[in-house]
Amino acid sequence: MQPAATTTIPSIDTAAALATPGTHVIDLRSPSEYEEDHLPGAVNHPLFGDAERKLIGTLYKQVSPEAAYEKAALLVDEGVGELVSGIANTVGKQQPEGEVEAVARAITGDGFGAITRGVEVTPAKELPAAPVVVHCWRAGLRSLSVAVLLRGLGWDEALILEGGYKAYRRHVIDSLKEATLPEAFVLRGLTGVGKTLVLRELERIRPGWTLDLEGHAQHRSSILGMVGLKPVGQKAFESDIAKRLRAGFPADLVVYEGESRKVGDSIVPERIWESLVSGKNLKLTTTVERRVEALREDYLAEDGATEALLERLPFIEQRLGPVKWKGVLTGLLEDERIDELVEALLEHYYDPLYLHSEKGREHDATIDSKDPTACAEEVAAWIESARG
Repeated sequence: MQPAATTTIPSIDTAAALATPGTHVIDLRSPSEYEEDHLPGAVNHPLFGDAERKLIGTLYKQVSPEAAYEKAALLVDEGVGELVSGIANTVGKQQPEGEVEAVARAITGDGFGAITRGVEVTPAKELPAAPVVVHCWRAGLRSLSVAVLLRGLGWDEALILEGGYKAYRRHVIDSLKEATLPEAFVLRGLTGVGKTLVLRELERIRPGWTLDLEGHAQHRSSILGMVGLKPVGQKAFESDIAKRLRAGFPADLVVYEGESRKVGDSIVPERIWESLVSGKNLKLTTTVERRVEALREDYLAEDGATEALLERLPFIEQRLGPVKWKGVLTGLLEDERIDELVEALLEHYYDPLYLHSEKGREHDATIDSKDPTACAEEVAAWIESARG
């Protein structure tokens, strides 16, 4: 069953796909492509695995496009039933057994170019109630072939994402460049005062007030900031921020935690950075004992955290002085003298760095952060009072 000469595959652009309720986004790229970044809520059903994609690319470059297509068609034929079954499970559909393979063989039976022959992609005039949007990197053969297959199976709700992931990535970049942020307030204070705890508690009691850069980066923005976390790359960081910006700020204000321009290895987008550095600064303070407790709970809560710290502490020892400090911090950790380790890190490493970076900065208020909930309530009250 070849697609008729007039076969039309409807498409949807990135903005509409992100804004349409009930949309199922199916990412057909390889697992590594998906892991690097993907559309919000997208589910990965790879047409080819990483090794298969590499093999097809090698054939395309070193042999011929036809050889690459033939290998791809063979791989698709072997796995198409599982692929469609996975997509059907994701979107809540049932497909008769054996039908998928039969339709796939009919569509790909004439060799290279058969899938796209006579197929036209045009913007959808009307969107179905729950669109199934398939995409690959740039709306190429991967997404087109799957869209043709799904529609051949009677899936009238199947659409192609115009421009694929590449268009989505451009949408993210443009939205960050054009972002307009409301009045900003920034929580500042020494390492361990609980800025992140207060920020997240503030979001709980005042939904939509905050933009949590460390949460988006999955990094605490320090040399040990990745311990117990899984930091994301720049693309995923920007995607998550763009998603937050689309949600908006209902109170017409935004609260940040004070950061440097880089959160781990991720660079804060320019418009966000401009907003952060121009905000009103609220200084959080607490006792050394509370700071030690907070850091101990934060950094050592996850499995494998001790091993990760042992890998990173020698770098700090080198920065503090390779003769005097070599093995000191790692020794404290190995001996499970955790409070002594944290106090040493605060006194000799984190506090001097922070005080140097904050030199000359003015603060509009100082608030005790020993109890994160009480502090968040006081921050909210101060901001509401300051704004009248």
